[in-house]
Amino acid sequence: MRLSYLQKGEGRDLVMLHGYLSSKESFYPQIAYFSKFYRVTALDFPAFGGADPIPYAYSVSDYADWTEEALNALGIAFPRVIAHSFGGRVAVKCLSRGEIFDRAVLCGCAGIRPERTLKYKMRVRAYRIAKKIAPAYAEKKFGSPEYRSLSPLMRESYKKIVNEDLREDAKKISRPVLFINGEKDGETPPSSAEIYAACVKDGRTLVLQNCGHFAHLDDPLAFNLAAEEFFT
Repeated sequence: MRLSYLQKGEGRDLVMLHGYLSSKESFYPQIAYFSKFYRVTALDFPAFGGADPIPYAYSVSDYADWTEEALNALGIAFPRVIAHSFGGRVAVKCLSRGEIFDRAVLCGCAGIRPERTLKYKMRVRAYRIAKKIAPAYAEKKFGSPEYRSLSPLMRESYKKIVNEDLREDAKKISRPVLFINGEKDGETPPSSAEIYAACVKDGRTLVLQNCGHFAHLDDPLAFNLAAEEFFT
């Protein structure tokens, strides 16, 4: 599979993993800042940015396998990592496997499944009934805008990804991890970072005020300084 990546700077390796439906360019402020001290490599995950499409419905584990292979192909060993949202899922899976990443800063890290409310369960039941009677209507009216924008293959991959809870993987992590969340993050609220930090042996949290799900872009200066302090 062809690699799509940006690489800038010299020194110790720092890898950046983007969120779902995003790309390597989403880390522009971080690439510009950290390339002064590191050799920064920002990857495009398969099916996103300039990367090749996925050949089958990838799970989080498949993306972690691909990430490990990509690092080997680029000659990158034991780098530090900054990841956002879905990229955080992949980073958690990689970190749980041992010596793939050194320290990690995970922004708006996804992977903690929320408690399913009665309203949610009723909506799922309604979707399943509608799918049997009117599949086209069900696909149009149910699910998030993100889900509805995907191809059939990507939808299968998406379901694998969002239905996996990564708490048990987090418990296997032995490297230091800083979980950064925006105060106003409605996708991955600070409470999910607290759950992650409680699972990771050396897990820490930081909440950036007046920031949403893209805290690294909402306040890049605060994010970059916090990450630099944590790394050093």
